[in-house]
Amino acid sequence: MVDEAAKAAPQSSTSGLPRGKIGNVRISRLICGGNLIIGSAHDRDLLYIPALMRHYFTDEKIMETWQLCEEVGVNTMIGPVNSPYAAGEDPTLRVYKRYRDEWGGEMQWIAQTYPKTYDLTSSIQAAIDNGAVGAFAHGEIGDRWVEYGQVDLLAKAIEFIKNNGLIAGCACHDIEVPIALEKAGVELDFYMKTLHDDNYWSATPKEDRRNYDTVGNDNMWCLKPEETIEFMKTVNKPWIGFKVLAAGAIHPREGFRFAFENGADFVNVGMFDFQVRENAAIAGSILQEIGRKGRPRPWMG
Repeated sequence: MVDEAAKAAPQSSTSGLPRGKIGNVRISRLICGGNLIIGSAHDRDLLYIPALMRHYFTDEKIMETWQLCEEVGVNTMIGPVNSPYAAGEDPTLRVYKRYRDEWGGEMQWIAQTYPKTYDLTSSIQAAIDNGAVGAFAHGEIGDRWVEYGQVDLLAKAIEFIKNNGLIAGCACHDIEVPIALEKAGVELDFYMKTLHDDNYWSATPKEDRRNYDTVGNDNMWCLKPEETIEFMKTVNKPWIGFKVLAAGAIHPREGFRFAFENGADFVNVGMFDFQVRENAAIAGSILQEIGRKGRPRPWMG
């Protein structure tokens, strides 16, 4: 259950960017995503983008970006554990260790993990061993295991995370995932669920939105925003919204507002260094406004 204080308007950090809480971990409402630093940018049919991203995000540039995030009050990043989607080597574990040890960084890390049906724990254990404060199963794993009737595997992975003292969650693109986990009574600390509207030119036409796996053009990640918003109103757990900018198709002014006003407690956003300050300012302004007028879904974190 969530106490009344957690339902109130979010409290600001010293920088002015509000924070919330998942379990015993205080987390900025704006979270730094990790796809860009591994060259996974949802580049649609632009074949050169992964290589461009990896050339841009050197170790130093990654650490500079995290340092900028900390300066504006973003105290948490979400990053993968040896992602199979990386363009080459996944630098996350190595650079995070450098950032903490050499730069004195204090950025918290919530790990995106890749449990397998035959090995539920190795990826999660790597997150534990490398200082993560939380962990969750990658969104496509959540989608697939629920579709295949393997909710029990997700429950076991979540239990392993919690038993090791981390906040535990599950990511997904399909609203059927939280529906199934709630029905099964799985005790997790947070959900990560995609949320964005469809008011952009490359959004998949409605007649083609059968399910997440049928979207072949890499241009839409929340096929049922209305259903997502309505169901999540019934969920008494913190919600990290992701893909809230539809992988760069929606401006933060619109994407952040849509996500926060419609129930997301946090948003996870991949950011270049030159976007960090503007994104923090936009998020802070929108959250202040929502704090004054309220929103339909109470704050759950």
